Amino acid sequence: MRNILCFAVGLIFGIGLCVSGMTHPDKVLGFLDLAGAWDPSLAFVMAGALTIGFIGFGLAKRRRRDMFGAPLSLPDRGAIDRRLLLGSAIFGLGWGLAGICPGPGLVDVGFLEPRALVFVAAMAVGMVMYNLAALAGFRARPIQQDA
Repeated sequence: MRNILCFAVGLIFGIGLCVSGMTHPDKVLGFLDLAGAWDPSLAFVMAGALTIGFIGFGLAKRRRRDMFGAPLSLPDRGAIDRRLLLGSAIFGLGWGLAGICPGPGLVDVGFLEPRALVFVAAMAVGMVMYNLAALAGFRARPIQQDA
């Protein structure tokens, strides 16, 4: 049942990205082009997502268990440190150069978009490198995999 729910939520998210046009790199790059033909539509999509996230996390903070009975733990760390700033900068550079972020990239892989295939492959290589660095003793933490 959990897998079906996860699939349904992912499908709804992917459909929302398609409907809003956020799977089109040109739309994203238009939002980032402040000096040119700026397209503010992504700001409205982000505002909607932040509103839903704010409400969802507010409700989740009141719970001890998820809907399947497993313990519910939310991140408690709120510090802005060097790692957060560096990761944000790398994410922003990739987003600005490619016009693709991870969610829309995965949706576009389903449409066999060549740009997205390259982007997601590069993203996967980055994740593997991060985990290898963590295993080698660098100050990174391995990404946790849920079973």
